[in-house]
Amino acid sequence: MIMDVVSMLEDGLFAAIAAIGFGSISNVPMKGMPGCAMIAAIGHMLRFALTEWCDWFIVSGSFAGAVCIGLLSIPASQRFKCPAESMSFPALLPMIPGMYAYRSVHSLLMCFSDQSEAAFSRYFDLFGYNWMVCVITLGLMVIGVTLPIFIFRRHSFSATR
Repeated sequence: MIMDVVSMLEDGLFAAIAAIGFGSISNVPMKGMPGCAMIAAIGHMLRFALTEWCDWFIVSGSFAGAVCIGLLSIPASQRFKCPAESMSFPALLPMIPGMYAYRSVHSLLMCFSDQSEAAFSRYFDLFGYNWMVCVITLGLMVIGVTLPIFIFRRHSFSATR
């Protein structure tokens, strides 16, 4: 159990580091970087806990993590005097399902290698599965992070006034 908690904290730390990197290329103000890192760590740790301990699929776990990021970005934007979007989107980027994207490209390339029709069908099925998981996860992450910003519009857009 202790190793699971350490793994979750490790996951959050690496998500925070990645969010700082994405925030630096997205022109997040320096005063908002700690908030961006904190939001990314909490959202990523939530996804980790849901997928590893509660046996949620990555799609639903990423959606829950994105909603958490969206909800946390509103009070953090008021605290750090930055727009909520500038804090939430760099925090969301470490949750992109890169392995599914990689596997879908790999499967598509394997479809066109010199193999039998059965191998083509197998790799094409893998491509379809990985591509659908990746696209649906990305779509739900975008919806999950923007939904709280639109629901709490008055609070999220008043942070920089």
